[in-house]
Amino acid sequence: MTDRRRHHDMGGLPDSEPVPTREHLFEPWEKRVDAIKALLSDDKRNLLTTDEMRRGIEDLGADAYERYNYYERWISSITNTLLQKKVFTVDELGRKMAEIEARQEDKPL
Repeated sequence: MTDRRRHHDMGGLPDSEPVPTREHLFEPWEKRVDAIKALLSDDKRNLLTTDEMRRGIEDLGADAYERYNYYERWISSITNTLLQKKVFTVDELGRKMAEIEARQEDKPL
């Protein structure tokens, strides 16, 4: 077995900057991601466990893990887990994303 550390494992490493402790306002999309996770994890649906969520985040490549913020990691993990469970297909996801994008383009600024 190797002692090689994975990109997400930062325990014991020197910190590069202080962790901000102030509260911040959540963006609407971040609140939606949190709500999606809560709904998928509830006793009624039981489509997502904490372990699946963690595995999905840890399985992100080093580049994505470093580039994505907290909620981007969450939604990536959620999406990949639901695709693996065949809750929806890549095609269905793509169509829905295109539909939402088209609605956004129709909205006046």
